[in-house]
Formats: sequence, structure tokens, C-alpha cells
Amino acid sequence: MLYWLTALSDGGDFWNLFRYITFRAGGAFLTALIFGFLFGKPLINVLRRKQGKGQPIRDDGPEGHLSKAGTPTMGGLLIVGALVTSTLIWARWDNPFVWMVLFVTLGYAAIGFADDYAKVSKQNTKGVSGKMRLALGIIIAVLAALWATLHHPDGLQNQLAMPVFKDTLINLGLFYLPFAIVVIVGAANAVNLTDGLDGLAIMPAMIAASTLGVIAYAVGRVDFTEYLDVHYVPGTGEIFIFTSALFGAGLGFLWYNAPPAAVFMGDTGSLALGGALGAIAVATKHELVLAIVGGLFVVEALSVIIQVLYFKRTGKRVFLMAPIHHHYEKKGWAEPTIVIRFWIISLILAMIGLATLKVR
Repeated sequence: MLYWLTALSDGGDFWNLFRYITFRAGGAFLTALIFGFLFGKPLINVLRRKQGKGQPIRDDGPEGHLSKAGTPTMGGLLIVGALVTSTLIWARWDNPFVWMVLFVTLGYAAIGFADDYAKVSKQNTKGVSGKMRLALGIIIAVLAALWATLHHPDGLQNQLAMPVFKDTLINLGLFYLPFAIVVIVGAANAVNLTDGLDGLAIMPAMIAASTLGVIAYAVGRVDFTEYLDVHYVPGTGEIFIFTSALFGAGLGFLWYNAPPAAVFMGDTGSLALGGALGAIAVATKHELVLAIVGGLFVVEALSVIIQVLYFKRTGKRVFLMAPIHHHYEKKGWAEPTIVIRFWIISLILAMIGLATLKVR
């Protein structure tokens, strides 16, 4: 919205700053961060009053989690509120990719909110049925994938860009749409599975989003794409403002989610963040790089898949408990140890993902 202040500029004054994505990205970060600090405590107080007993805790989970009973959930409202408000203030409203990412974020946040509300109101851990969540998630992903494809350059539509390999594109044709759907739906559910410990999901999501934001900024500039030998996707630079807002919103939330958490993000936050990551990857044509940058989420999801399939086949378990962060809890690792080590892994993977921009 503030971009339109450039109409007041003669090219050499203060208003000209609003033309620059980097300036507006900084503003988006600070706006989202301040939003989190201002509304975090009041929101937690409201959630605590409305929810009473807070988020239900699984009886078959790690014993240490029983002490978290009564902690309110739906803290993702703080993240999404700060993220959307800041993005709308600082991003250009005529950019299709910004609206596509916002649509996915809000759509998955709504699914997560319905699930959280069902869990809290019924005081059980089931919530909305898995089939219903999946169906709604697929519908959102279909619309987003179609929207992104329509706004990609002709030479990139239905193409899968290969990281590292210079100018290599694989034409997926009609298979691109289901592929993009899997990326968005898979990312949303992978982050959702990771959200099991205080602060575990939010920081890797912030790291992954920041990395994808840098990639979005790079592929949205002709000069950068020529230097880096990556594919130019006009308009994606504005996504950097969204990811900057996400980082600020994430820090604001982490202030209250740091161990011991005063609030959980719930499915409201985890599904929204995961969906956003998948949408950004599709928009920037860096779907495979997301698997590297979000490698922690991939491992968490795979640990659940492996556990379920192996148990059905043999009646035995590969891990003491899935997702894998619970496996390490069962092995006796302290919760902060798991969280911080997983943060470090996320940062390493992000650096590897960024390296794919230049390694050609």
C-alpha cells in the first residue's frame, strides 16, 4: 500500500525510498515485529480466557508434555495477523504473486483454525478429520498452482527448474499441476508435523522463509538472474517483503513461544507457515530447492511415513516415537537441546540451499 507514496516523489526525495523492495522489506519486518509485541500478550490473555483448559495433550506422548497442560493454542493468529497486516501495508497490491502467497497463507490458516477450535472445544486431540483437512488443502493448492502458472513467463510454464544444472528445465506438462499441489500440501503438513516442541517449528520456518525470500528477490531481477544463471520470474521480488514480514512476525511470536511456551501456534500457525513456504517455492520455480532449505521438515514428515508403513508391515517401530523429535525425547534428550540442534541443522540446510543459486 505504501508503495503508492512514490507518486509523491520527484525521483530524489524521501518518497523515492518506497520504490525500493529492500526498503519496504525492512519496513515490513519492523511492522510485523512491533505488531507481535503489541498484540501478543493481549491475544494470549484472550485465548487463555476463551479456551480454559488450553490445548489437549496426548496421553501417549512424552511424559514431559503433561506439564504443558493448560497452555493456550491458536497463537498462529498472532503470526498470521502480523504477517498479513504488514504485507498489505508494504507490498504492492498489483503483484499477483503476493496475492497468491497471501491466499494460501490465509486459506491454510483457516483450516488450522477450524482444527484447533474443534480440539479445544471438544477437549480431544482429533479435531477436524484428516480427509477433510486434506481435501480443503488440495483445493487451495490447486487454485494457487493455477494462479502461479498463469503468471509465469511462457518459457517457464509447466517447467521444473533443476538446481545446480545450468539452464536445465524439465517439461512436466499436465503433470506440473499435481506436482505443485504436492509441494504446497506437503510443505503445509510437514511444518505441521514439526510443531511439537516449544519453538521447534517457528525458527526453521523463519529461516526457510528468509532463504526463499532472498531467492525470490534474486529471480525477480534481470541483472541478478543473468549473473547467477537462474531463470527470471518477473514480479517475484515483492515476495521478499512477505518473507521479511514473516520473519518479523515469527520473532514476535517466538518471544512468547520460547520455552516454556506461553502459547502454542497450533495448526493455525503451522499449516499457514508451511503452505506459505510451498507457495513461494512454486511462485519462484524453486520447488526442489525447498526440499533442501526445508530439509528438516522433510525429515520430520518422512519419519512419520516410515514409522506408519513399517509398523503396518512388521508390527514393529523404527523410531521410539514419531515425528523424529519425539524419538530423541524418548532417548532422554532435553527439549531445549533438541530444539536448538534442529535450528542449527535448519540454518546449515538454508546455506546449502542458497549455494544452489551460484553453483551452476
